[in-house]
Amino acid sequence: MSSTIEHAQEGLEHAHHAAEHGGGGHLPRNMAILIAALAAALALTEMGEKAAQNDYLTHHISVSDTYAFLQARNIRAGILGTAVDTISLIPGTDETAKTRIAAMQAEISRLMDDPKPGGLGRKQLLEKAKILEEERDHAFHIYHLFERSTGALQISIVLASVSVVTKTKALSWAGGIIGGVAAIYGLLVALEMV
Repeated sequence: MSSTIEHAQEGLEHAHHAAEHGGGGHLPRNMAILIAALAAALALTEMGEKAAQNDYLTHHISVSDTYAFLQARNIRAGILGTAVDTISLIPGTDETAKTRIAAMQAEISRLMDDPKPGGLGRKQLLEKAKILEEERDHAFHIYHLFERSTGALQISIVLASVSVVTKTKALSWAGGIIGGVAAIYGLLVALEMV
């Protein structure tokens, strides 16, 4: 345990010595500011990415639920249709049976198309499912766009960090440029301009 502490202290002393005598002391400070800005942009794009992922999952569940409800309505309409056919085939049906047949046929019609506001007929459920599918697909698209921005920001942070260790300005410029473009891209995704 004490050797680990000694190694850590030795590393700190080397870093302090390099900062004091390395000349160009602004490079590590500037790089620290760049890395902090890239990390902040990364955090924001990851928040957008998670929000888009949650939207996708919410809409996906809603689509699934709507289609399950639609299927249940179809099964119920099918059972009622079979009951109507069965009762109709019985010879000598009385008025009570005819009344029940008419009520079941009305229910089948309502299950297929219920035009009143908030109606849950097959037609209305299909329309609702299509809208939910479009919203789900849009959220999935936004999620993938945020993924691109997040990946590019992660790469830019790595490049900027490596530039501090290697003292290679080209890497710091590459990290800054990639990170700047990725941050702008993430902003455009958040504003739905992409």
